[in-house]
Amino acid sequence: MINCAAYTAVDRAEDEPDTAYDVNARGAAWLARASRIADIPMVHVSTDYVFGAAGNGFRQELDPVSPSGVYGASKLAGEIAVAAACDRVVIMRTAWVVSPFRSNFVKTMLRLAADRDEIGVVGDQRGCPTGGRDIAGALATIALRMIDDPAAPTGIYHFVNAGEASWAELAEAVMREAQRHGLPSARIKPIATADFPTRAARPADSRLDVGRIGRDYGIFPRNWQAMITSTVAELAKKQEQGS
Repeated sequence: MINCAAYTAVDRAEDEPDTAYDVNARGAAWLARASRIADIPMVHVSTDYVFGAAGNGFRQELDPVSPSGVYGASKLAGEIAVAAACDRVVIMRTAWVVSPFRSNFVKTMLRLAADRDEIGVVGDQRGCPTGGRDIAGALATIALRMIDDPAAPTGIYHFVNAGEASWAELAEAVMREAQRHGLPSARIKPIATADFPTRAARPADSRLDVGRIGRDYGIFPRNWQAMITSTVAELAKKQEQGS
């Protein structure tokens, strides 16, 4: 069983903690118990937000956790509940997820570029941009291995695309690809986190180390720039086709 269901409205979670915990913790625990009863392995998706706002360097799986908001706390509670309820579980933390589907940072940047010459984007937060398709591939690899091999490794793993960036650097990469495909683009102006206040605190350093998932599952993520290239290309094709 792969559990990707999550309450991911980071700011709204501050005002709706019960809903966040219902989905991210109690709901996850229910699925884990169902997996144990059915005797099937479980892969549960979690987040870099379990580490909180402070940090310096790439986080490893066993580094101390200290979520600073409701969203991160509810996801950490889910990790603990899932691990307690199911013997064969992999918890996969990821971060900065973008894709050609649903609302996300890449699509927001392209939408704003259609109306603005310049976009202010936070430049003092660092992380690892990660493609939704890449996450799906990693989840499938882990799930199939766990199905085929009862002795497959379990526990916590990190998966993000290789490399690192600030949100402003990510936005600049999106704009370069937009120009290549004839899409609207805009100048990116790096701004400070303090100039863009949000309801929930964001981690200043949310980089995740992916060494363990490579050693145990042979998963070696491509770099985030290649992921952005393919993501924007897919969005450009969809726009050309009118979908």
